[in-house]
Amino acid sequence: MKHILLSSVLATVVLHAAASVTQGYVNPVIPGFYPDPSVCRVGDDYYLVNSSFQYFPGVPLFHSKDLIHWDQIGNVLDRESQLPLKGASAWLGIYAPTIRYNDGTYYMITTNVGNGDNGRGNFFVTATGPAGPWSDPIWLDQGGIDPSLLFDEGKTYFVSNPDGAIWLCEIDAATGRQLTESRRIWEGTGGRHPEAPHIYKKDGWYYLMIAEGGTEMGHMVTIARSRDIYGPYEANPDNPILYHQRKIAQSNPIQGTGHADLVEAHDGSWWLVCLAFRPQTNNMHLTGRETYLAPVTWNAQGWPVVNGDGTISVNMDVATLPQSDAMDRSVTYDFTQIDRMPFNWVYLRNPDMSNYRLSPDGLSLRGTSVDLNSIGSPTYVAVRQQDIDFTASAVVSLDASAGNAEAGISVYMDVASHYDFFLDDSGDGSQCVVLRYQLNSISGERKLPLDIKSGTPVSLTVKGTADRYDFSCEIDGMTHSLGQLDTRYLSTETAGGFTGVTIGLFAVGDGTALVRSFNYKPE
Repeated sequence: MKHILLSSVLATVVLHAAASVTQGYVNPVIPGFYPDPSVCRVGDDYYLVNSSFQYFPGVPLFHSKDLIHWDQIGNVLDRESQLPLKGASAWLGIYAPTIRYNDGTYYMITTNVGNGDNGRGNFFVTATGPAGPWSDPIWLDQGGIDPSLLFDEGKTYFVSNPDGAIWLCEIDAATGRQLTESRRIWEGTGGRHPEAPHIYKKDGWYYLMIAEGGTEMGHMVTIARSRDIYGPYEANPDNPILYHQRKIAQSNPIQGTGHADLVEAHDGSWWLVCLAFRPQTNNMHLTGRETYLAPVTWNAQGWPVVNGDGTISVNMDVATLPQSDAMDRSVTYDFTQIDRMPFNWVYLRNPDMSNYRLSPDGLSLRGTSVDLNSIGSPTYVAVRQQDIDFTASAVVSLDASAGNAEAGISVYMDVASHYDFFLDDSGDGSQCVVLRYQLNSISGERKLPLDIKSGTPVSLTVKGTADRYDFSCEIDGMTHSLGQLDTRYLSTETAGGFTGVTIGLFAVGDGTALVRSFNYKPE
């Protein structure tokens, strides 16, 4: 395989903290829209998965040796037979996954909301190696979301959250057949939406850790335990064990902490991964729910304590596992030098791959009648916005067409909320550069008053800050600005949904676009 240019070499995409330190690390350890993390250890290797909602392929899969620096080694759900996403919005698709390992087999269990039986379906897939191939789905009867597995003394237990509580049953790990009746084992501490259950066995106790409060500012992690896996479960008197909606964290730049998973490291230390988000302007966030890491200790009463006081920080000055070298996340994707899209590039719903072609000329995008306002699958391939401050750019050309062809960059939150920056071909041999905003039923555009010959390569640039996106283009060596648009209208709080912003390349209409390169740089 040819290489992606990433300063020097990259065959897979590396996502990691921005700085390398001898002790401590920087949160988030996986920035951008990588929510609902789950982690498992096999020897001294660590594997982590995230939810992916309406994006394809689904469930990004990462590997690490130190829990801090993560390499994406694939996507668990990489074919349509595993991942039907027809009609999936930013509220639907693949919800929180769990990854586990048992007796030579890797398991990933999750929920496809909107594409399972009765619109909701839990299933798991298996593989003998983490990079796959992973099996087709094995469907499960117990409802709810956020499913998890525990392998204990030859039995396989399945836990999820139907009917606003945590329920447990035993299943056959080969077929998914339910072997016992589902039992209601805990309702949490009274917070709304008890979800994200994981059960761990330690020192003769079964620990049941969940999220409560909704995946918003009031998100939190609580835990209970029992000597019997079916309960009764006793709540930790110091719940919640992770919670940022209190005075000691009111000015913390990290909020919405929750949905956690525990792992014991190969040196005997304990760690927790969780999701959280970074508010920017007016307490709104655009980079989605991200993956964070915190150390865990166990107190004299046998309860876990997260980072000493139940909060986490951006700069974590704590003892860590021996660390790998950090790498610069500034990346240039030279599409003339690769023969497949890197693992971190995603499509909306189930793509028609005949509309995408890599060649020595670059990435060709064939437009269709499906546009970015459609719940179908437009010609769109994207990376996640991972930084509040960043610059992204692409060199794009658009072939002459019969008219109504567009191609360029979209800053995309969901079907009703996106900023599109593109070449527009009206079919008369000339093109222009357009900046368009789509905000629910409100849309508008600005045009650069300059005719461009069809097929001319144009460099399109988006610069993001906390308050705005700035749009500019370079044509024949001259830079032109098309102004700026407010970030707040693409925020999760305004647009809704469970994702973050993606920065993508798109084509619509009768033309074919050629993209030679795409650059992403944190600022």
